[in-house]
Amino acid sequence: MRRILKAFILFAVLILGAVNLYAEHNTDNFQDEEEILKIIDSYNNDSSNLKIQKQILKNGKKELRGVWVASVINIDWPSKKGLTADQQKREFISVLENVKKWNMNAVFVQIKPVGDAFYPSRYAPWSEYLTGTQGINPGYDPLKFMIEEAHKRNIEFHAWFNPYRLTMGGGREKLSRDNIGNKRPDWTVMYGGKLYLNPGIPEVNDYVVDSIVEVVKKYNIDGVHMDDYFYPYKVKGQEYPDNEQYRKYGKKFSSIADWRRNNINKLIEKLYKSIKKENRSVMFGISPFGVWRNISTDPVRGSRTQAGVQNYDDLYADILHWMDKGWIDYVAPQIYWVRGFRAADYSILVEWWSKYAKKTNTDLYIGQAAYKVKDWSNPNELVEQVRLNRRYSEIKGSIFFSYKSLLPNPKNVTLKLLNGPYSE
Repeated sequence: MRRILKAFILFAVLILGAVNLYAEHNTDNFQDEEEILKIIDSYNNDSSNLKIQKQILKNGKKELRGVWVASVINIDWPSKKGLTADQQKREFISVLENVKKWNMNAVFVQIKPVGDAFYPSRYAPWSEYLTGTQGINPGYDPLKFMIEEAHKRNIEFHAWFNPYRLTMGGGREKLSRDNIGNKRPDWTVMYGGKLYLNPGIPEVNDYVVDSIVEVVKKYNIDGVHMDDYFYPYKVKGQEYPDNEQYRKYGKKFSSIADWRRNNINKLIEKLYKSIKKENRSVMFGISPFGVWRNISTDPVRGSRTQAGVQNYDDLYADILHWMDKGWIDYVAPQIYWVRGFRAADYSILVEWWSKYAKKTNTDLYIGQAAYKVKDWSNPNELVEQVRLNRRYSEIKGSIFFSYKSLLPNPKNVTLKLLNGPYSE
C-alpha cells in the first residue's frame, strides 16, 4: 500500500509540474484542476488517497496577488468620463501591463458600480463612467475586451458587482430612463443622500441575482466579487427607511436587525447556488469590512478589537454564517489598519480571520490598504504585512486597494513588493 501511495504522489507531482510548465507558456485561461483529479483518480480509486490528491493540488495553487480596479467616480479606470474607445482600451492595457510588471496575477474590476454596466445588459444601462452619460453605448464591449486582454497575460479577471447602490449622490433624476431605479421606483430607498435598491423586497434580490448570472453565462470570467456594500454604512441621525417592508415581510423575526441579516443571507445563498449551477469553475467571494464583531459585543466569537463599525450589527452582513454554510469560495476582509492600531490591530485581525477560515475551509485573501501607505509612519508597513500573512497557511494571497494607489510607488512600496515578497 505504501509503495502504491508513493507512486501516486510522484505521479501527482509530475502532473502538477507539467501543468505549471504549460501554464507558464500558455496565454489562455487555464483551469484544469478537476480534469487532473479525474485523470489521477482513474489510476487509483481509493477514497483515502483522493483526499491526499486534492490536498496536493490545493497546496500547489499560486499565491493570489490582486488589485482592485474601481470604476465608480473614475477612481482607477477609465481615468475620466468621455474617453474614446481607443483611449479606454489603451488605459486598460496599461493597467494590465503594470500588474504583470509588478509580478501580480489578478484584477478585480468594478463592472457594475451604480446600477449600470460595463457591458451590454438586459438588466442595466451603460455606465456613465464610460461615456459621461448613463445609457450611451461606448461603441464596444469593455468587459469582453478586458477579459480577453487579461487572459492573454495570464491574469485572472474577477467581475466586481455592487448589488444595491444606484447613485453616488442624488435620486432618480440622476438615472437613465431604463435604469431599474426608474423602471421600479417602488424598489428604491433614499438614505444618506444616495439612492439604493431595498434588500427587504424579495423581488430585488431576484433581480440582483439574475443580473449577475447574466455575466456568468455570457463571459469567461474567473470570479464574481462583492465588497462591503450590502446595507449601507449607517448615517448618524438617520434611520434606514424599511419599516413598511419589515411589517410586510418580517413578521416571523424577533427584530428588524435579524430580518435585515436574513435578507442578505438569502441573497448570498441564492447567488452562490445560481453561479455554481451555471458554471462551477467561477469563484464567488466577498470582501467585507475588516471586523465581523468586537469581543465586547460577542465574547465567544468576536475579535479583540474596538471598531466603530461591525459587519454583523451595522451592515447586516453575517460573514461567518456564509463561511459556515459554504456559500462563498473565499473571503477577503478589508484589514485597512496598521499593526499595533489599538481599535483594530492588523495582526490581531489576520489571526482572527485565519482561525475562522480554517474552521470553515474557506480560502482567505487579505484586502490591504495601498491607498493609506502615504499616511503611515512606517514606510515598510505594507510589505511587512504581506510577510506576516505568509506565516498563516490559511492566507492564500492579497488584494490591494487600489491600482491607482500603487502606480506612483508611494514610499517606494511598489518596488519593495516587487523586489521583496513578489520577486518570484
